[in-house]
Amino acid sequence: MKHICTVLFLFGTLSSFAQKKWSLKECVDHALEHNISVKQSVLDIDLATQDVVNAKGNFMPSLSASASQNFNFGSFIGQDGSRIKSDTRGNNFGLNTGVTIFNGFRNLNTYKQAKLGVEASQLQLSILQDNISMTVINAFLNILFNKENLKIAKEQLTISSNQLDQINSQVEAGIKPRSDLFDIEATIASNRESIVNAENSLDLSLLNLSQNLQVSPNDFDIEEVQINLTSVSMAYNTSGEILSYALENRAEIKSAELSIENSDFGVKLAQSAFAPSLSFGAGLGSSYQHRQGALDVRSEFVQDPNTGSIIETIVPNGFNEQLDNNLGYNLGFNLSVPIFNGFKTKANVSKAKINREKSILNLEQAKQDITTTITQAYADAKAALKQYQASQFSVASLEESFKNIQNKFNFGAATSFEVEQVRGRLVNAKSNLINSKYNFVFRSKVLDFYMGKPLTP
Repeated sequence: MKHICTVLFLFGTLSSFAQKKWSLKECVDHALEHNISVKQSVLDIDLATQDVVNAKGNFMPSLSASASQNFNFGSFIGQDGSRIKSDTRGNNFGLNTGVTIFNGFRNLNTYKQAKLGVEASQLQLSILQDNISMTVINAFLNILFNKENLKIAKEQLTISSNQLDQINSQVEAGIKPRSDLFDIEATIASNRESIVNAENSLDLSLLNLSQNLQVSPNDFDIEEVQINLTSVSMAYNTSGEILSYALENRAEIKSAELSIENSDFGVKLAQSAFAPSLSFGAGLGSSYQHRQGALDVRSEFVQDPNTGSIIETIVPNGFNEQLDNNLGYNLGFNLSVPIFNGFKTKANVSKAKINREKSILNLEQAKQDITTTITQAYADAKAALKQYQASQFSVASLEESFKNIQNKFNFGAATSFEVEQVRGRLVNAKSNLINSKYNFVFRSKVLDFYMGKPLTP
């Protein structure tokens, strides 16, 4: 019984997940969370952050320790400077530290440049997230558009089916010719084909969004969203206000401005190679030496207290004694002045200045691109609004025309062919209305996007 309950619980959980309908916000959030490019961009920020840590380390002193084990065979010079003709082994130990005092402000500029790298990586992430959000919103609206198209196709089939029943009764009563029956049957077949086409378009749009979200397309669906444009108007009077905001706040512009600042530091770093560098270093070291097959002892000459003469004595000279006796210290400053290196530094400075000029041009290009894009987006939104208003008028007119032709048909004053002609124009007008509505909604979202407004509710 316990296992049965577990299975039922899992089945219920899976069923509820399969029946889940995604909201627009859930789609955008999921895409931003699971998109591989976004994850890579986040890692780029982490890498840039480590560059900052690395740049900070340039200000700190270095510290290193060393140890070695040596084996000597035959004749060599010993620790005391005498020649030894014996096999020996020995150790050397050292501890060294050093710090850069001045190197043409290279460390400082490297640190500032690394901090700019973090900001630049964050801006690139923001640009990527915005682009992904717009892609998801467009795919979401495309699904809504296809769903409405499918509804219209099904409504037309229902109307045709009702007409078939009506005409069939009239044909049997001898009021209508049998040719009208054939016409309406052909219309029903065409309506069913339209439904299949609309279903295929809807399935493809659902597949497209599920792929953008990187989820299984099986049982994937979105929430029904009613977009009622009762009073349609442009949210912005001119494109100028959008452009002014975008040029001040868009990540693309800020990224290009950071690139100029980064190139400024590149020039300073190249110029720092002309400056002298000064560093300070200190260290200590000691050593141990053992003659193979002999004891660790040494001769020591002392004055005999009784006779006053100098006599030689043998004292222990083991590992600890040698390390203590051989311990030495050193410290000092190192000044390096560049004089000539084959014009390499001069060439590097010139290249850095050229890169700065390129960065300035890139900023101008970014401003031109965003100006062109916003101007075009505003024009597209205005055109979409006019198209939507025209489609509204067209649908309203054709609906009245269709009612009129239906009444004429019911009284025998119009043929079924004439009815289908009007209805075909009405169906196309409704489809155009849906298309223009979602086109206007998306174009309006594009303008909101450049105004920095939230894209999701």
